[in-house]
Amino acid sequence: MAKKEIVTAKWLNNMAFEAEANGHKIVIDAEPEVGGENRGPRPKPFMLTALGGCTAMDVISILKKMRVEVENFSVHVEGELTDEHPKHYFRIHVVYKFTGKNLPLDKLQKAVNLSEERYCGVSAVYKRVMELTSEIKVIETK
Repeated sequence: MAKKEIVTAKWLNNMAFEAEANGHKIVIDAEPEVGGENRGPRPKPFMLTALGGCTAMDVISILKKMRVEVENFSVHVEGELTDEHPKHYFRIHVVYKFTGKNLPLDKLQKAVNLSEERYCGVSAVYKRVMELTSEIKVIETK
């Protein structure tokens, strides 16, 4: 049986909503120019957050199984929106940034590829409807 995820968005006031997922609450709001109070992020950036979080969790989990130790790891996700309504992302670029000593680039690449091609459900959906690209940056420490 398919697993269902349920998210609730409850109107607070003006353009502010409180979204709840897995027992965690987040305020979503709009900028003042459109009636909001800037109390939280806009909805669309959460799409980028979902991708970044999904692939980052995969990559770090895979690297742990490969016994690759990184000192620091971050994912930077940049989305480009269309000019016309409904404005939506048509291109997303992901930068995987690894910091560490003697990091094996082949294993980093393999972990990223496995996430993007096999494990990250967000990536799987997005690839069907937009251009999705990525790159790896490695910062060597002494």
